[in-house]
Amino acid sequence: LYGKHAKNLMKTDIREKEDGYELAVDLPGFKKEDINIDIDKDCLTISAERKSEEKEDKGDNGFVRRERYYGSFSRSFNIKGIDTDGITAEYNDGVLTLTMPEKTPEVPAARRLEIK
Repeated sequence: LYGKHAKNLMKTDIREKEDGYELAVDLPGFKKEDINIDIDKDCLTISAERKSEEKEDKGDNGFVRRERYYGSFSRSFNIKGIDTDGITAEYNDGVLTLTMPEKTPEVPAARRLEIK
């Protein structure tokens, strides 16, 4: 619905931590059950939907000015190098916080080859 303007509605800070990253997304006015976090391969998508409080929209309903957004929006992030099983999410005071640990690099085990 908001296309390229969704990023303006979902302000995001990404902070590098000692063992990974912390992502904080402003989602004021949303209920926890209206927010979805999906992971597909190396892509994490956060989507949220705010429904209109009005049952029917008949004309302007007495509004002099209406600036609050209703509808759905989403943002996607590349999470290559993140341990997706270790991602945790919390939602407090209109801020969704994801803690995303980095994958531990796989070091090949030492071995000896047999000569044929």
